Amino acid sequence: MKDNILTDEEKCFLINSIRSIEDFPKPGISFKDITTLLNNKDAFELLMSHLENRYKSYNLDFIAGIEARGFIFASALASRLNVGFVPVRKKGKLPSTTVCEKYELEYGFDEVEIHLDAFNNKKEARVLLIDDLVVSGGTAFASASLIKKVNANLVESCFILNFSILDGKEKLSKLAPVYTVLEI
Repeated sequence: MKDNILTDEEKCFLINSIRSIEDFPKPGISFKDITTLLNNKDAFELLMSHLENRYKSYNLDFIAGIEARGFIFASALASRLNVGFVPVRKKGKLPSTTVCEKYELEYGFDEVEIHLDAFNNKKEARVLLIDDLVVSGGTAFASASLIKKVNANLVESCFILNFSILDGKEKLSKLAPVYTVLEI
């Protein structure tokens, strides 16, 4: 990694550390299983060092992670950058007063929420949103909207994988800049 830019070789190493499961969760889908990246200490360290180097100068106050795989990357990065971690959860999972955002799925609707005081009532808290992947962008867009709804400053949204077959990344870029580590 030179100047915080992954080389083609490093990108290839990360992509190859992610297992593909064909026909999961339904026929025709090639599921990208990041658990094999997580249990590969060299791949995980490369990824986290890259993210740490990218975001260390952003003066972040918090990193918000989308349930559930986003929690892994967000909490690890928050620890490395010495900032707070905020979980974005599915509706009904947080114990205190929350703010919700509904989003459309291909088969209906779902909702995500954060605590009303997730950013410790800090005005214009600088927040990075992170998750493992973006495809259609529904969950990510709702999560980004929540951050803005509580008057925090969404500095950027970050995803380990972008599936360019759909326009999730483009849709999300209307709310804040989007960075993806790998393109598929």
